[in-house]
Amino acid sequence: MRLTNYSDYSLRVLIYLAAEDQDELVNIKDIAEAYGISKNHLMKIIHNLGKMGYIETIRGRKGGIRLAKPPYEINIGEVIRKTEEDFYIVECFKHEDNKCLITPVCSLKHIFNNALEQFLRVLDQYTLDDIVKNNILLKDYFSSK
Repeated sequence: MRLTNYSDYSLRVLIYLAAEDQDELVNIKDIAEAYGISKNHLMKIIHNLGKMGYIETIRGRKGGIRLAKPPYEINIGEVIRKTEEDFYIVECFKHEDNKCLITPVCSLKHIFNNALEQFLRVLDQYTLDDIVKNNILLKDYFSSK
């Protein structure tokens, strides 16, 4: 299974913000430069993370973004569920447009579904805080960019 860039970049934004001082405002340009990601691409992600309640955006000359809640309240499994468009590992996961002829008698869908459930269950065990426990190393890394 492979996550979309959208989910990957969403997690990267949250990691960057969690590694910063929680009272500090960060600008999109800094995040884009730290990861080598287009600022325009990040703007859509940041907008949606704000709508989801993960980050707070402050407009204006001295504006920026920061986490809207503590890192220990941001569950990784939840973030992935909210940022992935779908979890169609195989064609038969889609009810519409499923052209697989063996769907009615195949057990593969159930095996992949079980694997997907286990994957998400593992992610549910972690929060953003678990990822940034070494935030001193992350801060050093980001400041060197």
